[in-house]
Amino acid sequence: MKSNRPPKSLTYRDAGVDIDAGDRFVEKIKPFAKRTLREGVLAGIGGFGALFEISRNYREPVLVSGTDGVGTKLKLAFELDRHDTVGIDLVAMSVNDILVHGAEPLFFLDYYACGRLDIATATRVVKGIAAGCEEAGCALIGGETAEMPGMYPEDEYDLAGFAVGIVEKSEVIDGSTIAEEDVVLGLASSGAHSNGYSLIRKIIEAERIDLSTQLDGSPLSDRILEPTRIYVKPVLKLIRKVNVKGLAHITGGGLVENIPRVLPETLAAHIGRGTWKVPPLFEWLKKRGNISDYEMTRVFNCGVGMVIIVSPEEEETAVSLLRKAGETVWRIGTVRRRLGQEPQTLFTS
Repeated sequence: MKSNRPPKSLTYRDAGVDIDAGDRFVEKIKPFAKRTLREGVLAGIGGFGALFEISRNYREPVLVSGTDGVGTKLKLAFELDRHDTVGIDLVAMSVNDILVHGAEPLFFLDYYACGRLDIATATRVVKGIAAGCEEAGCALIGGETAEMPGMYPEDEYDLAGFAVGIVEKSEVIDGSTIAEEDVVLGLASSGAHSNGYSLIRKIIEAERIDLSTQLDGSPLSDRILEPTRIYVKPVLKLIRKVNVKGLAHITGGGLVENIPRVLPETLAAHIGRGTWKVPPLFEWLKKRGNISDYEMTRVFNCGVGMVIIVSPEEEETAVSLLRKAGETVWRIGTVRRRLGQEPQTLFTS
């Protein structure tokens, strides 16, 4: 009888998982994580869990958490073999989300999954994650690298990120104090950020676009892979000086669907078309994809990555502080009473 027994003693490496490579990878990324350390970190990368101590300066601390990925923007990173900035995207999507509640990001964890661990590529990705954490002022405190043969195509990976922040309970921003005549400010985005990339890729494929084509003085590839802007430090400075009533991170759903997430049901934001500068990338996408104005503002940020709502009395101070912090800011609209069941984001000429 023929034996089904393996001809030799098998190892995990024979099954496609290289434990030694994983160990080498952890050692390579430790210096990047070390640069992000901040007060409160008790134990970071290397343990079974990461430890963080909450500052005693808070009377009623509230923890705010967020998780996100980079989406199909990764497909373009694979195609172009550019992995240095998707880590920044990963951090930005989560820290910008918890920022809208007034939370200061404390720490970040990442999940990197692949079929076969390429140490060089993974190191480039995590170096970007660390850079994003430094920009946001939070610690890269841990993560998980999962090597799963057969789960992912060769030379591809997936990313997920997890951010935890903190805010005083009495200072949580929830939009409940927004009132008629309040001012809607928009902060400039750095491009498409990490949303709408399935549509972007569809346009590139359908139109057979050469990504080396120049757009506004740079290769199209640079414009498309521009990392997501992190708004944490300038907005936290603003919150300490101005009564910010509402914040909206403009992600999937664009201006149309994200602004209503912070508005009371009785109010609507009237947004003026032409009140901000739309970057050439979005004009290019609209033209090449024959996309309607409505679809553009429902899919993409169209140049506005974060919306801030303040009272008319504090508008001038808010704009001045944001510009001093290096942000490009516009007054893009006002808050008005909502009539019946009309949309909560209305665009006016």
